[in-house]
Amino acid sequence: MLSVRKCKRIEGIINVPGDKSISHRAVMLGSLAKGKTVIRNFLMGEDCLSTIACFRALGVKIDVFEKEVVVYGSGFGLSEPDDVLDCGNSGTTARLMLGILAGQNFCSIVTGDDSLKKRPMKRVVDPLLKMGAKFLGKKDSTLLPLAVKGGELKPIYYEMPVASAQVKSCILLAGLFADGVTYVKEPALTRDHTERMLKHFGAEVDIEHDNKIVSVKGCPVLNGCEVIVPGDISSAAFFMVAAAAIPESDIIIKDVGLNPTRDGIIEVLQEMGADIKIIDSKMKAGEPVGDIRIIGGKLKGAVVGGSIIPRLIDEIPVLAVAAAVAEGKTVFKDAKELRVKETDRIAAVARELAKFGVHVEEKPDGMIVHGTKSLNGAVCESYGDHRIAMAMAIAGLLAEGETIIKNTESINISFPSFENLLKSVAVF
Repeated sequence: MLSVRKCKRIEGIINVPGDKSISHRAVMLGSLAKGKTVIRNFLMGEDCLSTIACFRALGVKIDVFEKEVVVYGSGFGLSEPDDVLDCGNSGTTARLMLGILAGQNFCSIVTGDDSLKKRPMKRVVDPLLKMGAKFLGKKDSTLLPLAVKGGELKPIYYEMPVASAQVKSCILLAGLFADGVTYVKEPALTRDHTERMLKHFGAEVDIEHDNKIVSVKGCPVLNGCEVIVPGDISSAAFFMVAAAAIPESDIIIKDVGLNPTRDGIIEVLQEMGADIKIIDSKMKAGEPVGDIRIIGGKLKGAVVGGSIIPRLIDEIPVLAVAAAVAEGKTVFKDAKELRVKETDRIAAVARELAKFGVHVEEKPDGMIVHGTKSLNGAVCESYGDHRIAMAMAIAGLLAEGETIIKNTESINISFPSFENLLKSVAVF
């Protein structure tokens, strides 16, 4: 349980944990590379630790230290696991690893917690079947647990029906094991961490931005390297919204990943009137990084939809909190993907913000949030979803009285230090 009360302002200079998406991918590609990969600023959250556990079970030696992870890759030769591979709550681990397992000449079984067992896997199973992998699982192999028998994959040209970085990444990782070039066409550009990291490890990747096509040449030699993980912009988002929504706030978040496929929250907050500046931009291990300064003020409503949605899909719950105190209404649309996250995030956000006194109209693909001048403290449910739990904590900073968020253990999935960091910057 987390208790939060209204604060006067947010101020300070902070670092947020390493990017979850990049941490996952660094372990996976480090496991497939030859030699040692050193991952600095690795996110020690439960999801990323699930990825480490799975690849250890596949025979990879991985050492975990306080501030870094060292992966001793042996090329593409993974070992058949002795037991079921448990991905915990991590959809990234499950979907991306299925692409890698599809290329292995052995049988393995992938499972997860109760939440992950409800999340759709058909979107990755279908293209992997076309490449030659075999699956056996519940509901016609569309849900975990899934048994996968891989090996002898063939390259494909695949047009994705839904914009999803996890699906794209799964196919590209499977394409590493296919003799030839595998192509993926996206309906909208999604986060490109996999493409950047594949290049960083030495794979041959081609990107046609205008046509939204990414391709990878199969059977490369990947070489171990150093990966410096930038701060996760999805974690920074909670502090960005808090500072932007509370007048007189002034915070600097250092070394945040500014990948253009992930920075939609900056664009939307600026459209809502937030004072945000980027300081000291640079490149680290193929990823743009910089410091973000946010000065608090008044926000106004906006329309959030279309091609920007894949660039901020994980940030919509906390953006809805910003919308709750903005002048006018904010429309979130084209975000049906939120229905199949760790929980139905559209329904969860609408239900919980209503407890604060916010009028929210729930739509099939989003919601309309009507801004209000004041929020009232509430007792909130997290639904076992880390982003819902943290978003409601930020709402609590804006609300009169005390706010209690129940069942907040899920925050450890992506941001174990969230509560302590929040206390360090909130001025009461």
